[in-house]
Amino acid sequence: MYDTALYIGRFEPPHAGHMALLQRALDSAPQAIVVMGSAWQVRSPKNPFTWPEREIMLRAALSSADNARLQVLPVRDYYNEAVWVQAVRRAVAEGTPAHARIALVGHFKDATSSYLDQFPGWDLIHMARQGCIDATTIRDTYFGATPASAAAALAPLASQMPASTLAALIAFAQQPEYPVLQEEWRMLRGYRAAWAQAPYPPVFVTVDAVLRCQGQVLLIRRAHAPGQGQLAVPGGFIEQRETVWQSCLRELTEETHCALPEATLRTALREVTVFDHPDRSQRGRTITHAHYFDLAEAPFPAVQADDDAAQVLWVPIEQLASLEEAFFEDHFHMLDHFFGLTGMDGLLLP
Repeated sequence: MYDTALYIGRFEPPHAGHMALLQRALDSAPQAIVVMGSAWQVRSPKNPFTWPEREIMLRAALSSADNARLQVLPVRDYYNEAVWVQAVRRAVAEGTPAHARIALVGHFKDATSSYLDQFPGWDLIHMARQGCIDATTIRDTYFGATPASAAAALAPLASQMPASTLAALIAFAQQPEYPVLQEEWRMLRGYRAAWAQAPYPPVFVTVDAVLRCQGQVLLIRRAHAPGQGQLAVPGGFIEQRETVWQSCLRELTEETHCALPEATLRTALREVTVFDHPDRSQRGRTITHAHYFDLAEAPFPAVQADDDAAQVLWVPIEQLASLEEAFFEDHFHMLDHFFGLTGMDGLLLP
């Protein structure tokens, strides 16, 4: 009935539920496509594995015959559903013949599954929940262990994941990235526990300063978890008695010692954009106001790292795309919005 069946997921890591839905896709058409989400994200407790690592785990659980019929297409998150949908459609169009009959295999588990409704023209093959765990349970068990105890900790979950996934997790626990991710996982759990008793889940408000000068942008390298060592735009949390403008100027000064007069920054301000995707931060629901300043060809202001910044650096905008996997949370996509780094900025399907 179908020429191609799609399955969209992150596979962080692949588990039995993923494999059941993928098998349905393989059974539904001669060609199956996995759209691998969260591609090119920096490693984090939520996204611990690169997309090629996830593809290897996924393919290791399939027969050679099924592997021959499977295509894996990596797609960025974009943190903008309309742009993400267009990116998925473009990637699929490049991998399928014109006028192909396409089906989308999926499971509506919660509000995060609403994307399944965003592909008119593709038939939806709805499946009930498969298996009794999800990837979050696996990751929490995994990062709560140690390199020596990872195998024992995962043993009770072994029946819920392919043997290839289990072997990959045990091997990765011996790599230097594992304890770094563990430390960040513990920090994030503590962060959430601090406000767990609030009557409603809190919504945090932050600010960011995107400062452009002579074709370069001012970045910091984060000094602390979460995202220690990762590149970011200068910014931070708004304080109780500040406006977002005042917070932006304060954070820019605290992290970079950029001492430009307020009047100069007001003249250079080109745009203030709110980034509010629910999944943009693992710390909790966080809405940021990014202030874009363009100093044009003015001399570079003196800067020096301080506060939450281990390093401050001017980076040519033309080099940002090559650094995508080094950025904290959605900061690469924030810069993509202002500078059009991926060529998808502002493009919507007709």
